[in-house]
Amino acid sequence: MRASSRFSRFSRLRPGRASLRWKIAALAAATACLVAVAVGVLVHLWTARDIRQRAEMRAFNSVYAAMDVYRRTGTLTDGAELDPAGLPARLRHPSDGDRHTAYDGHVDADANAGPTYWAAQRTGGPGSPVLAVEMNMSTEFHTLRQLDATMAVASLIAVAAAVPLAAYGAGLLARRLRRVSETAGRISAGDLDARTGPTKGDDEVADIAATVDAMADSLGRRLRTERRFTADVAHELRTPVGGLLAAADLLPAGETEDLLRARVRDLRGLVEDLLEISRLDAGAEQPVRAHVPLGAVVSEAVARTGYDAEVTVADGTTTVETDPRRLERIVSNLVVNAHRHGQAPVRVTVEGRTVVVRDHGPGFPADLLRDGPRRFHTGAAERGTGHGLGLTIALGQARLLGAELRLDNAPDGGAVATLRLPA
Repeated sequence: MRASSRFSRFSRLRPGRASLRWKIAALAAATACLVAVAVGVLVHLWTARDIRQRAEMRAFNSVYAAMDVYRRTGTLTDGAELDPAGLPARLRHPSDGDRHTAYDGHVDADANAGPTYWAAQRTGGPGSPVLAVEMNMSTEFHTLRQLDATMAVASLIAVAAAVPLAAYGAGLLARRLRRVSETAGRISAGDLDARTGPTKGDDEVADIAATVDAMADSLGRRLRTERRFTADVAHELRTPVGGLLAAADLLPAGETEDLLRARVRDLRGLVEDLLEISRLDAGAEQPVRAHVPLGAVVSEAVARTGYDAEVTVADGTTTVETDPRRLERIVSNLVVNAHRHGQAPVRVTVEGRTVVVRDHGPGFPADLLRDGPRRFHTGAAERGTGHGLGLTIALGQARLLGAELRLDNAPDGGAVATLRLPA
């Protein structure tokens, strides 16, 4: 298929590549949120544990001091009470006279009382009252809630700062990757002189860019070698083929002479095709443009092929500015290819600046539609015999004219070649 089509397919990947920036930004935001939540939970748990431990220690010490005063003076100090109503059940009847503590997580909204720690000790023997001290942690837990709110706000600020920074950093990475991908797209489209060049940084992106450039250098060397070989072979064969044709003219008339002359003419046509391809590859060809009626040029090109093809020129077909010789070359190669590798009927339609050549054969093979025409490759055995140069020449001449040559298969069968001339 045409090179521009391959490049357009490649360029359609750009939206996906551009989304990499936002994927990285989203990943950074998710990571920041995860870290903030993890740190917040750890800080909350550690602080709550510390508050309870401190409250337990204060209650324990307060019971010790209050018990000492009670036993000496019989009075209650430091908020101590005897058998208070809110004392947890497990502290009401301790099994010994030691000090014990218990946590009460009950929150009384009406009394504005929060979680508390109780410490208790029996004042005497079994059955004696229990002296208890209550340490309310409402203030501490209110401070903990303020700490949670502060950490939540700080986390949101951190996420809000991390996302733009991540998007900016991802944008730098995406631009570098886009530069490499654009170079690869140009190489895929046939521009083997495209290079990414030096890239900032010493990372994987720089390695990819260097690899793409090295690949382009290798492909360029191989292609130049192939082109030189094609040109050398064509030039070397031109002289002996001319000699063969002259020698064939000296043979006496007969079946052998006709067969030999036909084979020599085929060989000369092949050499001329190779020379034409080598000139197109070398960029030595330049179009000679003129204003010509498109329908008349196409009709004459079809007639010169000697093949039977139905030509339809739509009303309103305009005069175009192009090289008529190269246009005839493109149309004749497409018509000849349709007859050699397709099946009749072959129809040629001219409408506006578009020329469509269609046959009713097996159609173009999938690899030709995917990779474009290749020299000395006809694509499939059912497409007949040939050298595979006709479509290659047609594509090269179309590029030279600035035209677009598209190769497709019709839905109901048959190959369709569409030539669109530039305005």
